[in-house]
Amino acid sequence: MPTDPPRPRRWPRRIAVALAVVLVVTAGLYLRNSSTIAGAEPGQRPFLLAHRGLAQTFDLAGVTADTCTARIIHPPQLPYLENTLPSLRAAFDAGADEAEIDVQLTRDGHLAVFHDATLDCRTDGTGTVGEHTLDELRRLDVGYGYTADGGATFPLRGTGIGLLPTVPEVFAALPGRALKLDLKRDDRADGDALADFLATLPADRLATVTVTGGDTAVATVERRFPQVRTSSRAIIKDCLLNYAATGWTGHVPASCRHRELQLPTRYGKWLWGWPNLFVARMRSVDTRVVLVRGEGDWSAGFDTAADVAELPDGYTGAIWSNRVDVIAPLVTPR
Repeated sequence: MPTDPPRPRRWPRRIAVALAVVLVVTAGLYLRNSSTIAGAEPGQRPFLLAHRGLAQTFDLAGVTADTCTARIIHPPQLPYLENTLPSLRAAFDAGADEAEIDVQLTRDGHLAVFHDATLDCRTDGTGTVGEHTLDELRRLDVGYGYTADGGATFPLRGTGIGLLPTVPEVFAALPGRALKLDLKRDDRADGDALADFLATLPADRLATVTVTGGDTAVATVERRFPQVRTSSRAIIKDCLLNYAATGWTGHVPASCRHRELQLPTRYGKWLWGWPNLFVARMRSVDTRVVLVRGEGDWSAGFDTAADVAELPDGYTGAIWSNRVDVIAPLVTPR
């Protein structure tokens, strides 16, 4: 006796409704956080952050915390020395939007602009910045230790005598320019000294300042100047964890406001709305997103045409560079 063909199996109604809801929610999340749909603003280019001004570069391969990078520079293509007024002026002349300077407190309470923990690598001095007075530091040659050939020649020796500046001198020499001050010692005294200087600045100048560094030093500044953009390891971690939890809604948590987020490019794929929408959301709360290169413990700059080609399509946040003179023409809208 003939039998009816088997009926197609149907999903229970509740399962069908649940799947439909999942699809709708997924589509909503995509639309809410799609950087492609957000797009980049026409005519915008990346914000250019000049790392220590415009100066000598070196290969990061094999670099450790003890490496004297002045001993491994590439053959000099420029006459400038990092963290000096000539290097900072050259960076802005080349198209930088902001320059980073490194800050340490001297023995007599001045805010000196110098990067290394000790003087022995780049200069003809010894010891630390904090063990010397400003006058003693002024007598040093900050170009003394640079070599590109293992010490056979020192092409910048003698060119850096008296070039170590103070923070007030940098601000006086570069009126209106955006400056990032990186506190090299995670010490409350350094944070207090910088906050004392910031107290002398008008509100419109404070708006051009970013302060970064260790958690303790930066927190000291932030307590007195919550309106100043800041960044530290703890700040970045707190912001990104909170954004990961709530960013899908489009909300930017309070921990992400008035910050600088220095991120390797590989982190972007984990962020809601990356890259354009994420950058726009952060910009709306006065937070600057700064991309750096590098996969290890040390950040590298976008310094060549090949580096620039690694940037996400349409990216208009900040990029960290040691050679603004090379990359500015590559990212300027035609």
